[in-house]
Amino acid sequence: MRSSNDTMTDTAGPESTRSRTLRRDAVLNRQRLLQAAREVYAEQGHDAGVDEIARRAGVGMGTLYRNFPTKNDLLRTLRQDLLADVSRQAAAVAAEQPPGDGLEACLWCVGTEMQAHHGYLTLLWEAFPRAEDPDRSEFWQLVHRLLDEAKDAGRIRDDLTVTDVFLTLLSIRALIDDTTSQAPGMWRRHLSVVLAGFRPTAAELEYPPTDDSLVEPDVRQRSHRGESR
Repeated sequence: MRSSNDTMTDTAGPESTRSRTLRRDAVLNRQRLLQAAREVYAEQGHDAGVDEIARRAGVGMGTLYRNFPTKNDLLRTLRQDLLADVSRQAAAVAAEQPPGDGLEACLWCVGTEMQAHHGYLTLLWEAFPRAEDPDRSEFWQLVHRLLDEAKDAGRIRDDLTVTDVFLTLLSIRALIDDTTSQAPGMWRRHLSVVLAGFRPTAAELEYPPTDDSLVEPDVRQRSHRGESR
């Protein structure tokens, strides 16, 4: 004779399996949407419409909006994933360098990635790097560490700051945006010149390090304009 527990187990089994299937489908749909967003933004820039992203992912608009109620939500999630990818790549490249050379290797790695995928990787530098921002802390913690290591090894000047590195990335982003079609390698010349100025043998700087509070408002204003488009 079957017990009530057996009956309950039999009843719960199919329902539990169905729930797991639905959760798995939801995760896959989210992954498809993010991958489609990468592809669409790489091809068309981040002004592309979300309807094309849903179509590319093979899901309906309802599924897209359940995962990302607004385009800004999608962009923020994509930024977080992209920066995590870049952080891992930059950390791996930096780890292969002699002590103190990791910062330069990191910047070359990020520049190369931005050029290769400029349609969406430029999104990464649309907001000022603050330690409390969870989607940026991993990368900027890496930069802080590499900056300290480079100073300790005597590879860069002592007055260099993380803000200087951030502004360098902004300038590379702007060059890639403006010159990719005609002179795709121009950013490399620019970074070479900047890195020459980073080194301790460069001339003394006439101006003091930039105060973060002077940079942040303009960068955040630019970010809000970009997200609202």
